[in-house]
Amino acid sequence: MKKSEIRAKILESLMDIDDTVDYEHETALVTDRILDSFAIISLVGDLEDAFGVEITTPQMVPENFDSLDGMTAMVERLMQ
Repeated sequence: MKKSEIRAKILESLMDIDDTVDYEHETALVTDRILDSFAIISLVGDLEDAFGVEITTPQMVPENFDSLDGMTAMVERLMQ
């Protein structure tokens, strides 16, 4: 799967959670509490289902969830 396809699927999941956020440019989604814990749990489930990966506790750190780029990179690593 291409990086652009991964990114688009993640963006779709994020927009389902809150379509008022500029996910293309936001770099502190967790740090600035734009996404709360319930949103993260929902997102993790969506990502696991969409990409056939398992996101474990060690991956649940701000650098993996603070931005669309961070999430894309994490999913790419997990898919390898």
